[in-house]
Amino acid sequence: MLSPLGVAILVLVAYPLGRVVYNVYLHPLSHLPGPRTWAATRLPFIWALLRGTIVHDFERLHRQYGPVVRTAPNEVSFSSGDAWTDIFATRPDNRQFLKDPLWWAKPPGKPNSLLSAISPSHHAGIRKLLSPAFSSRALRAQEPVLQKYVNLLVERLREQIVQGGTETELDIAPWLNYTAFDIFGDLGLGESFDCLQNSRYDPWISLVFNSVKAVSFISATRYYPLIEFLLKKCIPASLSKKAERHQQQIAEKVDRRLSWEVQRPDVMSYLIDEDGKVAWSRGELDATFQILTTAGSETTATVLTGIICYLVNNPDKLAIVTDEVRQELQGSEDVNLVSIRRLTYLNAVINEGLRLCPPVPWMLPRIVPEGGEVVCGKWLPAGTSVSLQAYSLNRDPESFHNATSFLPERWLPDASTDTKSPFFNDDRHAVHPFSAGPRACLGQHLAWAEMQLILAGLLLSFDIEAVENKRLQWEDLRTFLLVEKRPLELRLRIV
Repeated sequence: MLSPLGVAILVLVAYPLGRVVYNVYLHPLSHLPGPRTWAATRLPFIWALLRGTIVHDFERLHRQYGPVVRTAPNEVSFSSGDAWTDIFATRPDNRQFLKDPLWWAKPPGKPNSLLSAISPSHHAGIRKLLSPAFSSRALRAQEPVLQKYVNLLVERLREQIVQGGTETELDIAPWLNYTAFDIFGDLGLGESFDCLQNSRYDPWISLVFNSVKAVSFISATRYYPLIEFLLKKCIPASLSKKAERHQQQIAEKVDRRLSWEVQRPDVMSYLIDEDGKVAWSRGELDATFQILTTAGSETTATVLTGIICYLVNNPDKLAIVTDEVRQELQGSEDVNLVSIRRLTYLNAVINEGLRLCPPVPWMLPRIVPEGGEVVCGKWLPAGTSVSLQAYSLNRDPESFHNATSFLPERWLPDASTDTKSPFFNDDRHAVHPFSAGPRACLGQHLAWAEMQLILAGLLLSFDIEAVENKRLQWEDLRTFLLVEKRPLELRLRIV
């Protein structure tokens, strides 16, 4: 007869073993393709997340198993254009694929934001307040702010070159971040972060970048509540106070912006009524602008960095887009949102950059609604976590000609009309870099305008090339929710 200790040990060994057997052979998702090691436990998923290789591992799994892959005991990944409609399309509230609260829910005791509002009606209310500020009409009024910082970027880079003589070598990635954060700081909070002015990151932004890996680690512990509980107990009080000060800095910027007597057409102006009141709880306002400041800046800078990386690694494409910019635009005064529209190849370059360097390479999971649902022809039980992998889908050789190659020509008008074009059968409609459905990115018009103006301004002002022994390969970068940046060293000369 076993002793109580023996029984305890047997249970501790038998229970996880029984879960593994159930997950692999008896679980409702056991019929779906995928590696058994990933289906058995959450550990391979978490290991990929913590290493920063999750998008590459998912891509490898999709190439091996197809567009539907079981990537954890209760999670399925999709790499199919049909999933955009099946998962993200507008549905009745009770049939929507809601955000997985394990990833999206607000921290306990904290206010909701645009990103963390899981309830469709709550999210719709926040989005309705913000939408006018990100419309095409609003963008036209905000254009002078964008041009101001594009010109300042060019000016600062010129100064770097003059200091070095006729040319200079520099890492362009932080400069793109400086510009994107300064633009949104000005448009969203009424004041720039002065990154370009000071040629360095604001401490608030530095903390954002330095905490990305930690956020991935904390997120991984949520699958194991006991570990999460213990981790929270181990967080030093000083670190918690630092996080609070970080949040308070945005609140103070919001305070200063709300105190203005004279209004201007920035994001906040669309939230203030004639009496100077904001029809929104102050906690949600602060939380949303903290999220928007990061999401509206880092993602744009990431795509721009990726585009420039691919251009300097493909000098023939760089030459074509540079010639187009310099033939169509005579000087910096011509770099505006009207003139940019006629730069067909430049816009094709941006589209191709968005395909290969999606702003959010790993789409966080949604939950199958009550009663279950069919996604890409596969029935899934209620409660299943599902995600669409833009990085894998956009590089799928079944969907795109030379899928992993940087070929802006696939986005030119004749590519979709000329049956002899190698890109005629490309599934361009499967590319949704700003997501789809009722939660699609509000700031996509602003992001496009920033990318157009910054890229045109740089190509008009500088000859750009890679530093041969310091080339960056975008596919080598790791992802910790956000893409982990590595230096993109360029050689710049003033035109």
